[in-house]
Amino acid sequence: MPPVSKTILLTIVTLVAFAANSVLTRLALEGGTIDAASFTLIRVSAGAFMLAPLAWLAGGGSAVMRAGSWGSAVALFAYAIAFSFAYLTLDAGTGALILFAAVQASMIGIGMVRGEWPRAAEWLGLLTALGGLAYLVSPGLTAPKPEGAALMAVAGIAWGVYSIRGRGSAAPLAETAGNFIRALPFALVSAGLAIGGLNADLRGVLLAVASGALASGLGYAIWYTALRGLSATTAAIVQLAVPVIAALGGVFFIGEAITLRLAIAAIIILGGIAVAILGRRRSESAA
Repeated sequence: MPPVSKTILLTIVTLVAFAANSVLTRLALEGGTIDAASFTLIRVSAGAFMLAPLAWLAGGGSAVMRAGSWGSAVALFAYAIAFSFAYLTLDAGTGALILFAAVQASMIGIGMVRGEWPRAAEWLGLLTALGGLAYLVSPGLTAPKPEGAALMAVAGIAWGVYSIRGRGSAAPLAETAGNFIRALPFALVSAGLAIGGLNADLRGVLLAVASGALASGLGYAIWYTALRGLSATTAAIVQLAVPVIAALGGVFFIGEAITLRLAIAAIIILGGIAVAILGRRRSESAA
């Protein structure tokens, strides 16, 4: 298979895997087949069990044991636990949209703290995306539950922090495996704190395993391979398709409705993020 075709195929598979996380989580939680704490524990465990052997084969056992950091593990766990609890009330597409808007906003914000000030087009795109997010969560009959939206925003910020910490990693697969392994104790503690409310049947467990091992673990591994054929800007832009895929998955697999509010907010938010990313690319090309 030609390198370009391989990259396209791997990218499509990855985007579907990322969107599948939203659909699988929503499928498991909306039916009450598993509680959010148990789902998070199983998801993190399955991700660790999937990634560790892959990283071991790629770089050896010692590389896996040394890779990762506790700071990144905390960010990864914060994302995973907030993501799970958010989907107790959010639709798949709405959750993915809030998540990716928060991820982009947090990464730009962290860049500002580090002295990487946005250019004019990035400011325009960021403010547009935030305006779309404000519209999505503003009071109304079709607005998402505020607690769910807030939790998903926290998940997005945590994922943005995790992404920033992992930027430029020399061994991303090994570091991701190490971070998943380090996140396990936090997931165990959260499940222990919720011991009285733990609930899981076979369907819920299987959905959590699929989310952790396939959509997260294997999805991340495929994404690292696809990134070799993508520029950073292209990688950022193609991820804008994830909320759309998640929304469609919610419609076909869960029976969720795409509201007019969600459709309008999606256009505004994704358009704003695209303007910010493309604006930065043009500025860098002109420099």
